[in-house]
Amino acid sequence: MNKIGFVSLGCSKNLVDTENMIGIMVKEGYEVVADPQDAEIIVVNTCGFIDSAKEEAINTLLEMAEYKEGNCKMLVCAGCLAQRYSEDIKNELPEVDVILGTGSYKDIAVAIREAEEKGKSEYLDDINFEIGEEERVRTTPFYMGYIKIGEGCDNFCTYCAIPSIRGRYRSRKMESIVAEAERMAEEGVREIILVAQDTTRYGVDLYGEKKLPELLRRLCAIEKLKWVRVHYCYPEAIDDELIETFRAEEKIVKYLDIPVQHGCDSVLKRMGRKTTRAQILDRVKLLREKVEGITLRTSIIAGFPGETEEEFESLLSFVEEAKFDRMGVFAYSMEEGTPAAKLPNQVDEEVKEARRDAVMEKAKAISLKRNESMLGKVMEVVVEGFEDNLYFGRSGGESVDVDPKIYFGSLDELNEGDFIKVKIVNFDEYDLYGEQVEG
Repeated sequence: MNKIGFVSLGCSKNLVDTENMIGIMVKEGYEVVADPQDAEIIVVNTCGFIDSAKEEAINTLLEMAEYKEGNCKMLVCAGCLAQRYSEDIKNELPEVDVILGTGSYKDIAVAIREAEEKGKSEYLDDINFEIGEEERVRTTPFYMGYIKIGEGCDNFCTYCAIPSIRGRYRSRKMESIVAEAERMAEEGVREIILVAQDTTRYGVDLYGEKKLPELLRRLCAIEKLKWVRVHYCYPEAIDDELIETFRAEEKIVKYLDIPVQHGCDSVLKRMGRKTTRAQILDRVKLLREKVEGITLRTSIIAGFPGETEEEFESLLSFVEEAKFDRMGVFAYSMEEGTPAAKLPNQVDEEVKEARRDAVMEKAKAISLKRNESMLGKVMEVVVEGFEDNLYFGRSGGESVDVDPKIYFGSLDELNEGDFIKVKIVNFDEYDLYGEQVEG
């Protein structure tokens, strides 16, 4: 068996693990194929964070298992679902031949060889392994790529199973990150996106202090990089040095993903969050004052256990006051083994969904008004593709896969990865529309 295919589910951090596995298998001499029907081995790197992700993972595994009627001889379940539910997978998904936990993706070649000999294999190594450089083949467009700067989490929010799935927070050595960024820049990458469960904690475990600002400055010194983007900054750790770094470094796109989860102090406390409504609003205000034109993204959980009507109204007023430019809104998902799952007064599913929809309506109105304010502005956009007679792409204010697009016309023939100037002439609730102008 030499032909291997990969399916990566979930977040960008998971995608980096998938790319590492691809790199390992290429070095081992395997041929990576894009179409699963051509693959003799299929690897599904799963997410197991919330119910919808678990459902998607199981459905994908069952879908890939159907290829066993053709060329496929082996099905590998890797990642979060494998780590968290290995016994259930063994008992209920006999189609799965190899189980690889989150600490074991580096063992993929060994696990596959073992399964070839014995029929099955299971690797659930230490989830607190040291994060470092791995063999890696990027699957993102040539002009952008993710760099994982940390693994695991020490925040222990009551609703979240990440520490039990991916371990305690471990920073990657700065030299390793910078070296990878330099290689990527030499390969033609113009935008790097730094990811970790909590990027603001970067360096505390290795160096005894927060080192994200220093890391950003070193990355901005790489000549061939154009954009440096940061995801997942916790509000309580956004300090004056980080804000000043964002302001001062031209290559840092003025965009910050700040997962706040709620806007009512009593709910934030039950969530185990380390900040208050007032502190979040203060950081938001300061960021907008100090960093001109910054785009702020967040995520919100509606229907957390015990959330009263009054607490929900407090969330709505918070959303109205903070006016985040982008918002992902989720109905609370009960995760077994987490403290929140044991809290009293769990909110009914219908109520959770109605509250999520109500927050989304607020977010939509905020987005519409924000987009209206963009009319007439000229922004730098990276070209991502062409559809329905329009090019589309992103400015610094939109990140990959999670944010809306900018659609625009051009008299020139443009290529994917080009950076051009676009004047905004129209908008809707999410997307912007424009025309290319001379830079």
